Amino acid sequence: MADAAVDFAAASTEALQDRQLRTNFRRAMDGLMSKRAVQFADQAEWHAMRALGASVRLRALAKLPELLERLEETCTRNGIRVHWAATTDEANAIILSIMRGADARLAVKGKSMVTEEMHLNAFLERHGIEILESDLGEYIVQLDESTPSHIIMPAIHMNTRQIARLFRRKIKEAEDTEDVARLTDLARRVLRRKFAAAEVGLSGVNVAVAETGTLCLVENEGNGRMCTTVPPVHIAVMGLEKVVETLEDVPPILSLLPRSATGQPITTYVNMISGPRRPGEKDGPREVHLVILDNGRSGVYADGELRDTLRCIRCGACMNHCPVYTRVGGHAYQAPYPGPIGKILVPQMEGLEKRGELPHACTMCNACVEICPVKIPIVGILGRLRSEAVHAGGSVKGAGSHASRAEALVWKGWAATFASPAAYKVATLAMATLGNAAPSALPLLKEWTSARVKPRFAPESLHRLAAKKGIPDA
Repeated sequence: MADAAVDFAAASTEALQDRQLRTNFRRAMDGLMSKRAVQFADQAEWHAMRALGASVRLRALAKLPELLERLEETCTRNGIRVHWAATTDEANAIILSIMRGADARLAVKGKSMVTEEMHLNAFLERHGIEILESDLGEYIVQLDESTPSHIIMPAIHMNTRQIARLFRRKIKEAEDTEDVARLTDLARRVLRRKFAAAEVGLSGVNVAVAETGTLCLVENEGNGRMCTTVPPVHIAVMGLEKVVETLEDVPPILSLLPRSATGQPITTYVNMISGPRRPGEKDGPREVHLVILDNGRSGVYADGELRDTLRCIRCGACMNHCPVYTRVGGHAYQAPYPGPIGKILVPQMEGLEKRGELPHACTMCNACVEICPVKIPIVGILGRLRSEAVHAGGSVKGAGSHASRAEALVWKGWAATFASPAAYKVATLAMATLGNAAPSALPLLKEWTSARVKPRFAPESLHRLAAKKGIPDA
């Protein structure tokens, strides 16, 4: 993406005018919320699981530097080659180097939000390497030459009819059908041929265990297991926050993640990868590489308040319950991470000068906080980012870039007015006598009245009405 600021307001306005998009999202979100509610019907169990999940993540973050060093040590002992990348450019270069070392021309990839963050597909294609998404939703999005609109269900913005039309356009052997089973079977046949031919398989990492050097990957389609076992080289990519201390820390996350994400008690496939194929084993890759990406995460970690952003287990529950996301969809955010988690993570990664609008794309209703399985205080972090956007000298990149002298003067005037009883009386009298006559085209009213009725001020203040009734001021 270009370094210019992203216009969320314009993109969301366009999305709101797309009736089909809103219908698709409303149906999908209602279904996901209902399924999740069934899984957590026992509120006592929900609160206990949530507290446990939060404690696992908090403990891991408290020891993060130590756990990352231990992870490298145990992975290396297991035969996994560990690579560190400070930026997405470094991570892309590392992956390209590994693929060239394997003389690879084709890679198959399971779902990975970190590789979306890296824009890995476009990078590899520019270097003459074909990369195919093997997750069905990601495959659909790749065929459509677009980007995921949800971190769990990438093609959630499309309905069956739209997908069927896409398949007929893009796949030669596609039939004229809207039957979901037949469409899925078609995608499976295409992907199976690629699995057999690919020299490299790529995947994300849901959890990495420092104690044992184990990479945990959860999925529903079996494509992740194909990516990690069929090609001779497996490259796993993870953000540095995904590490936990022990194997005992994995079950709480594996229980919370699918219930929160898709309303399942557990995912179909749970992969525990602890190294390449060993002598005598019949399957598995000859090489396993782990690329650990920073991309601003260490800066987030350095701030005690913002560090909570890194608790996220990427379940997407905050998106499913967000009144903004469910109406505008993921593409309006123009970022790899949309919705509430994107509003706090992306500005910290890419800077407030480019992404300072995202923290304001929120009603502060607290639904995301109430639903988060690891208790991330999203609304509190949004407040912090809003403050940093207008005050220079903060810890977030681009702090102060959205400062406005006019806005600062307005707030100073507001503070002075409410600090002085005399000034407050004058201001309320002026509003009562002049406020209703103010034209809607005034700068302070224009944005409000573009979508709302102009407020009407009472002709008399509460204090004056009380005085007429003989009620003294307290």
